[in-house]
Amino acid sequence: MLSFRKILGFNDWWLMIVGIPIAALIITSILFNEVLRDFSSMTFSRCVLVSMVYTTVYWLSFRAVFVLVRFWFPGHQNTVMRIWIQTAFIFVTYFGLRTLLKLTIHEPLHAFSGTKGVPDTALEPVSTLILTFLIQAIYEGVYFFNLRNQSIVEREKLQRAHVQSQLEGLKNQVNPHFLFNSLNTLAQLIPEDRNKAVRFVQKLSKSYRYILEIRDEKLICLEDELDFLKAFVFLLRERFGDNLQVDVRIAKDQLRAKVVPLSLQLLVENAIKHNIISKARPLHISIYQDGEHLIVKNNLQLKKQVINSTGMGLENIKKRYHFYSDESVQIESTEKEFIVALPLIRSEKLLLSPTT
Repeated sequence: MLSFRKILGFNDWWLMIVGIPIAALIITSILFNEVLRDFSSMTFSRCVLVSMVYTTVYWLSFRAVFVLVRFWFPGHQNTVMRIWIQTAFIFVTYFGLRTLLKLTIHEPLHAFSGTKGVPDTALEPVSTLILTFLIQAIYEGVYFFNLRNQSIVEREKLQRAHVQSQLEGLKNQVNPHFLFNSLNTLAQLIPEDRNKAVRFVQKLSKSYRYILEIRDEKLICLEDELDFLKAFVFLLRERFGDNLQVDVRIAKDQLRAKVVPLSLQLLVENAIKHNIISKARPLHISIYQDGEHLIVKNNLQLKKQVINSTGMGLENIKKRYHFYSDESVQIESTEKEFIVALPLIRSEKLLLSPTT
């Protein structure tokens, strides 16, 4: 069974402990203002105590109304209906209780207070109902605020789950992409040189073992990425020899910066896939740091036709970087060069924690 606290959305005992004495004091001051001028402070204290009895009965009764109606009509979508029904119940409850209390405890309590009772005017129901509607506004306001916060938290959870799902999907693209391109390279190497093909398979096995080891890593140190790149370039040189030149110049104090796993490998693959590589026209790839970016640059000598391309390399890198950095991957193509600038991610600038 749902508790009052859960339906109300907060623990309202502190509100009653503070609110009932204040409401009783206000009611006493309004209803007995003229009468109490000729009475002692003791009489005023007794009137406040009597008013607290009435206030407590009304407050707990209206609180039960709030809980009951909110149980029937919960959530933002029922706010207007809930308030109208609560208001109707408040009127019915107030006048019903007022009649019942007059028939039961009215005389003894006012005898205790030393007064002749509440003046017979419309002041009592008007003041009581105004205070009740103020209390109703507090309960509804807190409930609305809690619903809003809960909605924000749930929306953030859904967004985070969606982001994680997208990220995992992008990561899962990389491993098949690497295998796909490596097998293409192997297929072209077998008819050219079977011994090179055997060595290529051995190195490929070691490289793929590394990829499997980092499959759960969302970001990786630049030092580790460069170590893998060296092994990958070794595989490529088995096929291209000196026709492929990869020059890496990174300061040691930058090696702890983080990059998206396999991003350098994808960029090198991209350069090889789209450019002519021959003894007459060697491909030069330079990797170096420029400020807060890692630059991957190659000379441009495009093939007339690129076969067996999945078209996901650069787009995959851009999307994965989007999860971790507010700086985008920059791409520039001139007549002679193709340049990609990857943001170097520092731990203090992460948009999404790698552990989430």
